[in-house]
Amino acid sequence: QVQLVESGGGLVQPGGSLRLSCAASGSIFSVNTMTWHRQAPGKQRELVASISSSGSTKYADSVKGRFTISRDNAKNTVYLQMNSLKPEETAVYYCNAVVTIAQDIRVQRSYWGQGTQVTVSP
Repeated sequence: QVQLVESGGGLVQPGGSLRLSCAASGSIFSVNTMTWHRQAPGKQRELVASISSSGSTKYADSVKGRFTISRDNAKNTVYLQMNSLKPEETAVYYCNAVVTIAQDIRVQRSYWGQGTQVTVSP
């Protein structure tokens, strides 16, 4: 099986920055698309950013110009650099990875991390 572990969340003041990390491990043949999502209290989970295996990136309109997604394929790790954070971006941030499993390289599956809390408050 595959595990995703997020880290880097915490408390930050408005206008501050955080960098989140998500490392994939387990029975992995290859890691394909990796994404970051967030879910604020009482709101739907939303896609924040995505990055393909080749490095192509996409962002939600609300974070364009402030957030940067990147990956280190050798470490099976995806990062989210978050700058100029706003209080309304307080949420649990989750990473997701679509992986080709080592057990059967014809099979791709989606996995979620446990989430990391980001709180933006004065």
